[in-house]
Amino acid sequence: MQRSRSGDDLGEDMSEFGVHSEVGDLKKVIVHRPGLEMRRLTPTNAAELLFEDVIWAKKARKEHDAFVELMRSDFDINVMHVHSLLEDVVSDPEGRAYILDRKIVPDEVGVLGADELRAWMDELDPETLVRHLIGGLTVGEMPKGFGVSASKAWGENEFAIPPLPNQLFTRDSSCWIYGGVTLNPMFWPARRKETLHLAAIYKYHPEFKGGDFKIWWGDPPERDRGNAMLEGGDVMPIGKGIVLIGMGERTTYQAVGQVAKTLFDEGAAERVIAAKMPADRASMHLDTVFTFCDVDLVTVYQPVIDSIQAISYYPSDSGLDVVVEKEGWLDVVEKALGLSKLRAVQTGGD
Repeated sequence: MQRSRSGDDLGEDMSEFGVHSEVGDLKKVIVHRPGLEMRRLTPTNAAELLFEDVIWAKKARKEHDAFVELMRSDFDINVMHVHSLLEDVVSDPEGRAYILDRKIVPDEVGVLGADELRAWMDELDPETLVRHLIGGLTVGEMPKGFGVSASKAWGENEFAIPPLPNQLFTRDSSCWIYGGVTLNPMFWPARRKETLHLAAIYKYHPEFKGGDFKIWWGDPPERDRGNAMLEGGDVMPIGKGIVLIGMGERTTYQAVGQVAKTLFDEGAAERVIAAKMPADRASMHLDTVFTFCDVDLVTVYQPVIDSIQAISYYPSDSGLDVVVEKEGWLDVVEKALGLSKLRAVQTGGD
């Protein structure tokens, strides 16, 4: 979350919550420290959980801690951890019920599991509960004599609740767009449960509960939204009422159109520019190929940038006006921001 802006946006009204620029001063941010879920990665399940290999969890935590300390000590950023925020949430009976009512259900854990697991997890202390909500729960970790049929049919290391190692990437499961936030239905099933945790934080944590912001789209997070998928790495509010949204491997036009219409209806944006990219890993998210470093400076991965089709959405009385742009991506963004020149630095090769 950012509060400060740069360039022509400095004079605009800002609330305590929101992201109004890709290059403004960062004031608050939510991060996740690698934990039990990372230790759950194995050569067998890594691909299913969207990792190319297992990681050295201890070293990852050390590097994470160094980065957090840098943000706090050198830049005075308020760094909040998912795990700590969730511990506060589940200390509130309403917050705990919000998560468990949506996570421990027959569709996820079976009929018997929904009853037995729910009762047991309701009694867990906040730290232990959150560790298993993110880190997963194996059959062998259940209390002895609990789930007898499950322990006979499945191995001790099989998951009753799968781990969420991608909770690490907090930018994707929700994204702040000007004065509000979206709760994102993500592309891969392995990631979709992450959004519920962020929703619970925004709804029940004292830092956010009753805050001056809106949930633009994606609520309730457990709803099946079909082909409407959105990930935060594709979303960039860049000022002047403009939002850039990538449509590559992860984010779909069905979601982009709905988000654009909501932002227009709420008066939160004036133009959404979608970047239609090849649906492959090289263009997983817009921020992997196009990143702002300053108000007029970006890094680009040229092979993908050259293939982008820019599509502009505008508000209209009928709902949306959609314009397929004739110019290249960099030219469209440059003109939208009113820049005399958008400087671009190419990144390295493969």
